Amino acid sequence: MLAGALVTPVAGTSHPPRAWTDQASRADWPSGNPGGRTDGGAHVTVDSADSTAAAQKAQPARGRTAVKKSAKKSPGKTAAAKAPAKAPAKAPVKTAAKKAAKAKAPQSDLVQLMTPEGERVRTAENAVYDRYVADITDDELRALYRDMVLTRRFDAEATALQRQGELGLWASLLGQEAAQIGSGRATREDDYVFPTYREHGVAWCRGVDPTNLLGMFRGVNHGGWDPNSNNFHLYTIVIGSQTLHATGYAMGVAKDGADSAVIAYFGDGASSQGDVLEAFNFGAVYNAPVVFFCQNNQWAISEPTERQMRVPLYQRAQGFGFPGVRVDGNDVLACLAVTRWALDRARQGEGPALIEAFTYRMGAHTTSDDPSKYRSDDERVSWEAKDPILRLRAYLESQTDTDEGFFAELDAESETLGKRVRDVVRAMPDPDLMAIFENVYADGHALVDEERAQFAAYQASFADEAAGEGA
Repeated sequence: MLAGALVTPVAGTSHPPRAWTDQASRADWPSGNPGGRTDGGAHVTVDSADSTAAAQKAQPARGRTAVKKSAKKSPGKTAAAKAPAKAPAKAPVKTAAKKAAKAKAPQSDLVQLMTPEGERVRTAENAVYDRYVADITDDELRALYRDMVLTRRFDAEATALQRQGELGLWASLLGQEAAQIGSGRATREDDYVFPTYREHGVAWCRGVDPTNLLGMFRGVNHGGWDPNSNNFHLYTIVIGSQTLHATGYAMGVAKDGADSAVIAYFGDGASSQGDVLEAFNFGAVYNAPVVFFCQNNQWAISEPTERQMRVPLYQRAQGFGFPGVRVDGNDVLACLAVTRWALDRARQGEGPALIEAFTYRMGAHTTSDDPSKYRSDDERVSWEAKDPILRLRAYLESQTDTDEGFFAELDAESETLGKRVRDVVRAMPDPDLMAIFENVYADGHALVDEERAQFAAYQASFADEAAGEGA
């Protein structure tokens, strides 16, 4: 995306929140402008009407014939398809839908409350979301800044520790701090969070000690915290499965009559998984109080978004009967506001919502990845101009009484955190390499026993070599 692309939202519409019970009124949801990626011509913007025509043209002749035959059987649908601008007949609106309509989403393709230059954006379109942060104080803004800075420092230390051989792997959040801190701070203590393996900033917001995240990446545990202590589930490595867990948990919350909500995190790549789409469907059908938060960082490892989907990700929600919103994922204020809006409507019984946080993965997918093999430096540089931390700092320096003393103290706190992370990791035990053979079969297995013996001999060979060199 070009450096100024996030400043002026692409003209279009987004989907207003509606209660799932209002089946008849779904037809009048406007179709949002896709507003696809426009980063230097590598990723083109696709107009929804053009993409629909292109998709139909790309269909095999047999498929088009089937569509035509179907249209003959349903003349009413054909007429509606030919005249999309014509307002559909109004159906009786239920009470829940009337309440939801009051919180109608603004007509904009991208929700942004702060520009990359650190200037506040207040428009009629964003008013529905802006009211969720209208009374935010300077101290609260400084707290958001602190969260992002310390999370980035922790992430940088973990990356360095992996390079030094202290961790087996690390998935960096670099560039996605605003999406995680903004959404994480929108949750209440009684809400429940289902993360992937990259939500280090959300874990910070939920009060999980950052050093507890590192044991799994060192191979000494399967997760270093009790999920129920912070309502923050263990990291999920299987792509997309946590969305089903979150939806099921949310269905239970609804049955218990609890006044809380659930939020599930996943990436743009995971949105292509069947588990995610099944979670969307279950969440909609059961009106579950769940928010699906997708961090669209533009790359599913080495696969760009335009090779994964034909329409903007947030528009997928429309097919399942709940609203989808695209938010500037590098704008911590907008992420905070939109997530508060989505969680609030979920708690009020208005069902799921999909948030697409449009952001960028500044680093590698994980430390085993080399992004220089599949994306250009120009693309990365263009996104550096929209850095979420620099954006909020520009606002604090120009619009608040924040002085250099605050930033100096934060730098010192960051150094202290970095040292603590290094000390804790280096004090961890080495992983038990033979543990991979345990708990495979309940009663053991001859083939596993043979593999265990072979691996033990292989490990012992290194000790023998070391002893020989010492002699």
